[in-house]
Amino acid sequence: MSQPALAGSATAPFLRRAFDWWIAQVKHALPPTIFFFVGFNLILWTKRLILEEHGVEFSGFLTATLAALLVGKAVLVTDNLPFMRRFDGAPMIQPILFKSSIYWLCVFMVRLAERLVHFLAAGGVIADFPTHLVEHFSWPRFLSIQVWLMVLFLVYVTTHELNMLIGDGELYRLFFRWRSSEAKLTRRQRIRLLTRLNRLTEANPIEAFSERGSRAHAELVDILHQLASPPVVPSARA
Repeated sequence: MSQPALAGSATAPFLRRAFDWWIAQVKHALPPTIFFFVGFNLILWTKRLILEEHGVEFSGFLTATLAALLVGKAVLVTDNLPFMRRFDGAPMIQPILFKSSIYWLCVFMVRLAERLVHFLAAGGVIADFPTHLVEHFSWPRFLSIQVWLMVLFLVYVTTHELNMLIGDGELYRLFFRWRSSEAKLTRRQRIRLLTRLNRLTEANPIEAFSERGSRAHAELVDILHQLASPPVVPSARA
């Protein structure tokens, strides 16, 4: 085999891994980006309605889009830090407050860094930046946005933690796929099946489940099939 062919075969898996890694990062950053895009536009829409009463034209769609992309990137980078898992085994309020605070602090620093870049681009020097922040910077507007960011972060992290607790994708099924009767029925069915599974494991040794054709193996497979199947809602009587 020629040298160029070997190089091409070695490059293909690398490009595939790089593409898969990029897709995974996009999927990770997409939910917070969409969430904050909607949240920021709601805030700006409210601000626009208020300003219209005073005859002030206001449009911030591009600003909301860029801010949502910024927050999505901040969440992506911050989630890869080891200390973000510090409170994973604690009561849920602790990881929610901790992660929300970290996200909020990261965006706070990024927004200040963005202001610094604009200040330097306008001809300023770093030594004069603290004075600029004190005398000319619009802190009420800046902090009002940070307050809304904290509220949005608390909602996002709470939803994310609940989704991970009850199972990734379960909240989506509860809100968009299952009716309330289906959700209640599914909860009862799963409790009964998990109770059956617990009794089955108590009554049989582990080796019995690996023997195909045994009663314990057949019952285990049946329980797993029922757990993986969608809920069956009885039809209403005519």
